Amino acid sequence: MIHNDAIQTLAELTTVQAEQFPDRRALICQGQTLTYQQLHQRSQQLAQALLTVGIQAGARVAFLAQDCLQGYEILFACAHIGAVLVPVNWRLSPPEVRYILQDAEVELLFVGPKFYKPVASILPELTQIKTTVALAGESPTVQPDWLIYESWLSAAAPTPVVKISSKQVIVQMYTSGTTGHPKGVQLAHDSFFAIARAFAGQPWIGWRSQDMSLIALPLFHIGGLWWAIRGLVAGAENVLLSSFVPATALQAIAAGVTKTCLVPAMMQAMLAEPSSRTTNFDTLETIVYGGSPIAETLLTQAINTFACDFVQIYGMTETGNCAVCLPASAHSLDRPQLLKAAGKPFPGVSVAVLDAQQKSLPVGEIGEICLRSPANMVGYWKLPEATEKTLIDGWIHTGDAGYLDKDGYIFICDRIKDMICYASENVYPAEVENILYQHPAIADVAVIGVPDPQWGEAIKAMVVLKPDAAATNLDIINFARGKIANFKLPRTVDFIETLPRTPSGKVQKGKLRDPYWQGYERKVH
Repeated sequence: MIHNDAIQTLAELTTVQAEQFPDRRALICQGQTLTYQQLHQRSQQLAQALLTVGIQAGARVAFLAQDCLQGYEILFACAHIGAVLVPVNWRLSPPEVRYILQDAEVELLFVGPKFYKPVASILPELTQIKTTVALAGESPTVQPDWLIYESWLSAAAPTPVVKISSKQVIVQMYTSGTTGHPKGVQLAHDSFFAIARAFAGQPWIGWRSQDMSLIALPLFHIGGLWWAIRGLVAGAENVLLSSFVPATALQAIAAGVTKTCLVPAMMQAMLAEPSSRTTNFDTLETIVYGGSPIAETLLTQAINTFACDFVQIYGMTETGNCAVCLPASAHSLDRPQLLKAAGKPFPGVSVAVLDAQQKSLPVGEIGEICLRSPANMVGYWKLPEATEKTLIDGWIHTGDAGYLDKDGYIFICDRIKDMICYASENVYPAEVENILYQHPAIADVAVIGVPDPQWGEAIKAMVVLKPDAAATNLDIINFARGKIANFKLPRTVDFIETLPRTPSGKVQKGKLRDPYWQGYERKVH
C-alpha cells in the first residue's frame, strides 16, 4: 500500500485515502459532504463517464462554476484517466471565458447554474466543445443537448482506468499575460507533491489528519487548489466556501476550523466584519497567507485578533504555488524587520537574485528573484517563446525585484514586470489598455497600480484624449465594463497631456507610478 508521504499523483490520493479514512468527511460545502470513500468512488464513476463521451488522456476538460463538491470530483476524475482540468475564473466576462476555452481547445465543459446563460451565448463559437454538462438539475436555461451531471454520473460504473505518471499534466491554469491574453500554465501531478515530500515531518505548516481546513480560495486559483490538496493528503476534513463571504468564513472558523489559507484582502475583510469581535477563535491554530504583500498594520491587527500562528508563503502559478515560506517562528512583533521578508525557500527549492546579465548578485543587492523548484510548471500551453523567457535552465524568472539578506531571507522590493495586484488578483496593464484603446476618444493610455489601503493596489488609467474629444471618468470605466472582468476595471482615470516615453517609444510607467508611491517603503502594497 502507498503511504501518504509517498503519494505522487492525484489518482493515488483518492485511492490511498479511501482505504485509510473511508468514512471521514473529505469535503464539506453548504451542508453537503463527501467522505474520502465517496470522493474516490464518485470520481472513478465520473472518469468512466468521461471516457464514454470520448475524453481521453491529454484532453482538456473545463470547469466554470463557483466552488462546489462536484469541482473536486471532476478534478480527480480527470486525474484517473489522464485528462487535464482547466478551471476557469468565474469572475471573467463572456469574451474572456470564450478566449480561454478556445485557447485550451476544451472538449468538454462543466457549467454551474449561475453561468448557464452566458455560456449558452458563447457556445456557438466554441465548435471544439463536444459535450456540455450542467452541474445542477433541470432549468429553463439548460440547453436541450446538455447533459445533467448527477444522472449522467450515476449511469456510469466506477472502474479503475489508466496508470498515471507524476510527470503528466493534470491542470492548466490561466494567468493574465503581458501581451493582453492569458497564458495556460501547465502543472504536472509533481507540482502538488514534490515539495511536500521534501518538507514532510518538518513544522512548516504542520498538517495533521485531525485538522479541519477552511478552503477560502477558489479552485481556479493556484493557492486554493494547492491548499485543498494539502488538506486532502493529510486526511483532514476540508470546509469549502462556494465564494468568499467574510461572515461565512468567520462562522466556519468558529465551528472548529484549525487551519486556513487567505490572501491579505480576505483577512482585512474578515477583521472589518463586526462579528469578528465576538467570534470564538479557540480552535484556529494556523493562518497561512500569501498572494500579495501584506501591510504591517494589517498583519499586526490579524496577529492580535486571531491569536494563532501565522505562516507566509510566496510563489506564483508558474512555481506550482508556494516556493518560499516565512514560518510561524519568524512572526514576532518584536522583530518587525523580519515580518517584511517573504521568507526562506522550502526544502528542495533554490533561489537566486540575478542582474540584467543573468549573473548572481551578492547579499543585499536588488535584482530579479528566480526560483528553481521541483513544482515548477511544465510550460505555457502552446507558447514556447513565452516559456523560454520565463523558464530558463530550470529557473522561473518571477519578474519580482528583491534581495537576499545574510541569513537567507528573501525580501520583495518592487516588480520588474508591470503586473498590478488588486485584492490578490493579478491584473496586467496591457490587457486593460487593449480594451481602453478601443474607446473613440482615447489617443493614448497607460494603466498603472496605485496604493490602496483595502485592496493592496488599485487600477488607475492615465488617459490622453484625442484633439477636441471629450470623455469623463465614468465614460472610460463604463466603456470597459463587460469587456473585461469587473476586478480589472480602472477604479480611477486621470487625464494627462502626454505619456512619458523612452527614445524607443516605450511608456515609462515608473514615472507615472512614482508620485503615488512616495513615502512607501516598497512599490508593491
